[in-house]
Amino acid sequence: KSIALHKTTKIIPTMSEEHWKEDAEDLRVASGIDKATDSRKATLSSVIKGYGVEDESLVSAIVALGEATANIAVLLTNYVEHTYAGSQNASGDDQLHLDIECDEAVFRAVRESKVYATVASEETPEETNVGEGMFSLGCDPLDGSSIIDANFSVGSIYGIWPGKKLLGRTGREQVASAIALYGPRTLLCIAIPSVKKVFEVTLVKNRTSWDISRKDITIKPAGKVFAPGNLRATNDHEKYDKLVKHWISDRYTLRYTGGMVPDVYHIFAKSKGVFSNVSSTSARAKLRLLYEIAPIGLVVECAGGSTTHEAADKSVLDIEIESLNLQLGVCFGSTEEVKKFKEFMF
Repeated sequence: KSIALHKTTKIIPTMSEEHWKEDAEDLRVASGIDKATDSRKATLSSVIKGYGVEDESLVSAIVALGEATANIAVLLTNYVEHTYAGSQNASGDDQLHLDIECDEAVFRAVRESKVYATVASEETPEETNVGEGMFSLGCDPLDGSSIIDANFSVGSIYGIWPGKKLLGRTGREQVASAIALYGPRTLLCIAIPSVKKVFEVTLVKNRTSWDISRKDITIKPAGKVFAPGNLRATNDHEKYDKLVKHWISDRYTLRYTGGMVPDVYHIFAKSKGVFSNVSSTSARAKLRLLYEIAPIGLVVECAGGSTTHEAADKSVLDIEIESLNLQLGVCFGSTEEVKKFKEFMF
């Protein structure tokens, strides 16, 4: 291994691309994850069909995300060395080898499914051809890599669109979306608007099976639980500052880790609450519409919650994906809590 000076401010260990790719492949073999592929696919497929989904291609598309999630869980469980790839993603974040390995796990799973045509991800921010299928995928394979060294929960975010293009679409056009949460358990929360359902499955039995853990996820109209992202913006955003102070003075319960997936997932677990991420002149928005906001927004609205752009009374699902890296400030959660956000911000 070598030691490389990165941006002249910190020493970051690196390893050769050949070395870390060999390690990732050795890990797959040693874990035995591939031996249970058929079992995982069968159990997840059965769950999805049990909710009335008759489109076999859509079932296969969602099952592929289950496979990606199972493989990422193996990578995370065996993550030891904090090594950088020497590159940055489109947001300017330094890429861990782990980021790239998780990205490759998603691409491998969707290619093997043969139902996808195009994929774009936070780590591969371009419309990449992956086959002759009928769906396109926008995803963040590893959301929360900046907090992973503290062993906090992290996640994956997936949005499925019909057709072969992502640019020019809206989140409202998604046929399904899913959020994976990696913590003490590996969970997958799935939203399917055609059957008007949001449900959760858990990876069990030594990663050989997906079992239903929440049959019907819904969000109550109100709930005093808050997760205020990008708090630095309160320094020069007076309205956001007043809103955060209101939450505190009104005795809301703070549930915030700095990871978007676990913070939003808490709303699903408690069936209530609000998540915000507001930008300001000095603290810009970093959340991406395609990879994070639209997929999560679909889950929130399918569960009966509300979403809004930070500065306009508009659902995030109705905002056009004008750029693969389009970044926004947002609010998600219980309908009354999002309404209160608008009263303070607009």
